[in-house]
Amino acid sequence: METTNQVNITIETIVNAPVEIVWKAWTAPEHIVQWNNASEDWHTPKVENDLRAGGKFLSRMEAKDGSFGFDFAGIYDEVKTNELISYTLGDDRKVSISFSGNGNTTKITETFEAENTNPVEMQKGGWQAILDNFKKYTESITG
Repeated sequence: METTNQVNITIETIVNAPVEIVWKAWTAPEHIVQWNNASEDWHTPKVENDLRAGGKFLSRMEAKDGSFGFDFAGIYDEVKTNELISYTLGDDRKVSISFSGNGNTTKITETFEAENTNPVEMQKGGWQAILDNFKKYTESITG
């Protein structure tokens, strides 16, 4: 029997906005460029998003000082509007995001396979920081 050392990391937040608004902020490129960074010294100047099973996405993430940047890209495995997005990253890691609407709040649960380069806690912290930034941005556009 083959064993794997694959670690799954789960993060979550509750956004004070209806699921339809949360979904649009999560998936529309004009919104993604506003929130997709873990800290103020990073930004996402370019986003491409073909939101359908088999569709590709790409977010170009860069340090604002130009010192470093990378493409965060993959292919969607499953898309259920206002409910679920799952995708496979370029390095074959899997990611799943569920959206659970309850009136004027939406719970987002994101589970991703850890990569082997950085410590798990560092990865969890970085992804959670982006999710927290998403929450802050989305709540700011809903009034």
